[in-house]
Amino acid sequence: MRKAQYIIALDQGTTSTRSIIFTPTGQALSVSRREFPQHYPKLGWVEHNPEDIWNDAIFTIKTAISEAKLDNKISEIAAIGITNQRETVVLWDKATGKPLYNAIVWQDRRTSEYCQKLKATGIEQTIHEKTGLLLDPYFSATKLAWLLDNVANARARAERGELAFGTIDSFLLWRLTGGKVHATDATNASRTLLFNIKTQSWDPELLKIFNIPESLLPEVKDNSTLFGTTNSELFGHAIPIMGMAGDQQAALIGQACFEQGMTKATYGTGCFMLLNTGDQMVISQNRMLTTTAYRLNGKPTYALEGSIFVAGAAIKWLRDGIGLITHASQTNDMATQVENNHEVYMVPAFVGLGAPHWAPNAKALITGLTFNATAAHVARAALESIAYQTYDLGKAMKKDSNSDIMTIRVDGGMSANDWFCQFLADIMNITVERPSYIETTAMGAAYLAGMASGIWNDLSDVSQHWAQGSTFRSNMKEDERTKKIKGWNFALKQALLTDD
Repeated sequence: MRKAQYIIALDQGTTSTRSIIFTPTGQALSVSRREFPQHYPKLGWVEHNPEDIWNDAIFTIKTAISEAKLDNKISEIAAIGITNQRETVVLWDKATGKPLYNAIVWQDRRTSEYCQKLKATGIEQTIHEKTGLLLDPYFSATKLAWLLDNVANARARAERGELAFGTIDSFLLWRLTGGKVHATDATNASRTLLFNIKTQSWDPELLKIFNIPESLLPEVKDNSTLFGTTNSELFGHAIPIMGMAGDQQAALIGQACFEQGMTKATYGTGCFMLLNTGDQMVISQNRMLTTTAYRLNGKPTYALEGSIFVAGAAIKWLRDGIGLITHASQTNDMATQVENNHEVYMVPAFVGLGAPHWAPNAKALITGLTFNATAAHVARAALESIAYQTYDLGKAMKKDSNSDIMTIRVDGGMSANDWFCQFLADIMNITVERPSYIETTAMGAAYLAGMASGIWNDLSDVSQHWAQGSTFRSNMKEDERTKKIKGWNFALKQALLTDD
């Protein structure tokens, strides 16, 4: 029998699920991807059907195995690593494994009023000190509280210990192991508003604040460890699940940002920028988040994080919402068709604004339109908006960390856009590094599973596999940069006025 050598990375995102099989050299052997429907039952509500996510996870894993010609070599798969959209909440029946309601997605704003009521009590500072997070509908706890209070008999059943709560990673783990394991990892737990990132444990005071029964909660594990094994009936052979991390922390690992001060920005549905702060838990004074970057051998490493709710989703809106484009790649060419932005700015507050503004009710807008503005200007404004939002994050992080950010490693679908990467470098006046393989979220999940299964030894071993692709350096004049940022700030101010 050949030694188990392949890793499956299950990357469950906001709009699609993909499975990638990696070799010991970090090469992608096969990729399977499926988009799934988004559900918007009311204004500001965003839901997923957990069964869609489960079915797509199994489909993509099986397809990736088949395309890698490993159908009869399942024993050569060393482990599965899972990475997932964070903060999205599932509540299910322990006896049947069936969800009681759709998954409430991280973008969902239904608990905005609840968050405001809690803020009025003055409790946010306590929550911030324990979790590193702010009171916002983005995080899991208020979503879970809503489910318990609005789904018939949910709270009573939870009190009797009949139900289980989890973010998507935990739900998939439960299903993959046939209901034998109810667990999560330290990074996903740290996004719930229920997890004390100092003590690295569920916090009784936080559970009381949100009225959450402790029996609902999963066990919290390190990121690289044995979580359980798959039901052998699923793939014909039991496969260990040995890595797990929220998507942004997985991308930090995939980008090999292991040294204090190293920074990455992932451009997917949203944009999430993380600055490694080492073993120092830096509590932001500028409305950034403090989060667990990863936990290995019981030891946490922390990060400052800035969360932008809409990045690639703005490009998706150009395609699906108003039919301005038919493919995201068109925006690169459209941006180069015009000499400048014609003072057209987009503020993509389609689901409110995240860091550093935290304006959950802000509305999206486009400013500066004249009869001379074209579709190309609007497409360019959408791309520019994502760079401006990243600039705002970088400015806040600089204040918190007392150090300049000189280089950012970028990944995710939008990072393939050369025009965008150059504009990002120009607006932030930094160097932007893009790896040769941009699917670093899946790569991070693979590294975690691979370290636990012995394919890679440690983080220094993982670092050897990070390969730089393209580099983008700022060449914009300072007066032009200042003018563009001034225009952005004016447009941003208008959007913030809609946060009522």
